[in-house]
Amino acid sequence: MQYYSTRNKKNGAVNFAAAALTGLAPDGGLYVPETLPEYPPAVRSSLGTMSFQDIAFETIKPFVSPEIPDAALADMIHEAYSFEAPLRHVGDRMALELFHGPTAAFKDFGARFMARAFAYLRRGEDKPLHILVATSGDTGGAVADGFHGVQGITVTVLYPKGRVTPLQERQIAGLGGNISAVAVEGSFDDCQRLVKEAFKNEGLKKRKDLSSANSINVSRLIPQAAYYAAAAGKAFTGVPENAEGVFRAIAKQPIIFCVPSGNFGNLTAGLYALEMGAPIRGFIAATNRNRSVPDYLETGYYEARFSQATISNAMDVGAPSNFERLIAHWFSLNQFRRIVRGVWVSDDDTRKTIAEVHKTTGYFLDPHTAVGWRGVDQLLANRRLPTGPLAVLATAHPAKFAETVEPLTGPVPVPQSLAEAMKRKPNAAIIPAEISALLEVLS
Repeated sequence: MQYYSTRNKKNGAVNFAAAALTGLAPDGGLYVPETLPEYPPAVRSSLGTMSFQDIAFETIKPFVSPEIPDAALADMIHEAYSFEAPLRHVGDRMALELFHGPTAAFKDFGARFMARAFAYLRRGEDKPLHILVATSGDTGGAVADGFHGVQGITVTVLYPKGRVTPLQERQIAGLGGNISAVAVEGSFDDCQRLVKEAFKNEGLKKRKDLSSANSINVSRLIPQAAYYAAAAGKAFTGVPENAEGVFRAIAKQPIIFCVPSGNFGNLTAGLYALEMGAPIRGFIAATNRNRSVPDYLETGYYEARFSQATISNAMDVGAPSNFERLIAHWFSLNQFRRIVRGVWVSDDDTRKTIAEVHKTTGYFLDPHTAVGWRGVDQLLANRRLPTGPLAVLATAHPAKFAETVEPLTGPVPVPQSLAEAMKRKPNAAIIPAEISALLEVLS
């Protein structure tokens, strides 16, 4: 598979290794695959019965071949994914639970594969690889966990000071070792801008081999397509419900996914799964009041904005990087509108949804999942959704946002991995949102 820049297809294509390890194209664009492969017919017809690990293998394989051989890829997948993504019925819809990994957020699916892919692709290199990543919340913790202790790779995570939860900060800045943290006095957009400026700095590039681990890096997106394909296959096949109530039979219809959206990497991965042939009917892009893309879908005009702080902080992105990828792949506004519906949700409605869903079903929603849940409610109320299976992506465990959730629901059960993370002491450099300050930290 070859990859090209979103900003200029004529600049020359690169292979997966180059696209992954450099992160950004030389012209500042994002790498996208030259084609979106299709699942072989035998795989497509078996998505409902295959194991998650086998679906991940079939999803990732065409994007990384020939740089990662099949045997090495299979080893990476089985090592990365000791957890799955269960699809559960909750009230009148389903929740695709993506929080069963070590940092209890969907970012584990991308970060754990990326860490293993980078280690493989860098084998035999003497010069360390330095990864720069900006986070609005959960990405930083997943990347820190995924790369912690990986030989030959160091990581610096930038996060907006005071705009992540105490738990998120401990996950980002509490590991030490080859993981460093920088608290930026600004917004996520400032963090993202600093990372992009660092990649353009010729002096830094001469001193360090740099790469990224945000969803600007295509190797973070590709593995996420697997959980869409697995869930869509189950919904379409109608796998019988098991003793734990994970699933029940559904008519053979393609599914709609509601995706809580910030930087729009997760939605991009879902669109990849759709193009590969997973039985998906469409998507809902649900944002908080950082609503640049929903407004674009409504008006046809895109305006990047300054991010606004909300209780769904991992989605506080005013200028989503992956909008550039979406336009590169699905350049027609009308085509995009046929596939994706946009909706945005206020903090007040997010809180109301957390309380109402727990009261009526006993299910705990984190603020990001609650944005998706309320977005579905809004579209249903306006009769803007067709009938058929629908799943909201549960992108993070509610215990990660106990400060917001527990006043509305009472105590939230805490996974062991999060209980252990809370014991860590965060250690981060604090800098203004200026590239000179970041360069000094990285010197």
